[in-house]
Amino acid sequence: MTTATPVLDTIVDINAASIEHTQLSARELMLARLAAMVAIDAPPASYLANARPGADSGISQQDVQDIMIAVAPLVGTAKVVSAGGNIMRALDLAITVAEQDVGS
Repeated sequence: MTTATPVLDTIVDINAASIEHTQLSARELMLARLAAMVAIDAPPASYLANARPGADSGISQQDVQDIMIAVAPLVGTAKVVSAGGNIMRALDLAITVAEQDVGS
């Protein structure tokens, strides 16, 4: 790869392929991704990367809570609590970045 951001470029390509090869609506796709992120104990950056597409697809705070409740019996309370913390850290990171953009 000759680009300056090969990892990011690969992630973009993987996501594009996922979207291209599914018949889920954008909302359904983002709900599935949210459930998967909770299940794998995804880091804050993963939630942050999916925040805009999730919001654009109409995912609400209530939807996030409902998904966390729905997967709790399968993934365990520790992962759900961890997901809540990681989502909060992702939001904090988004606010920090936005404040820096405003200050620039």
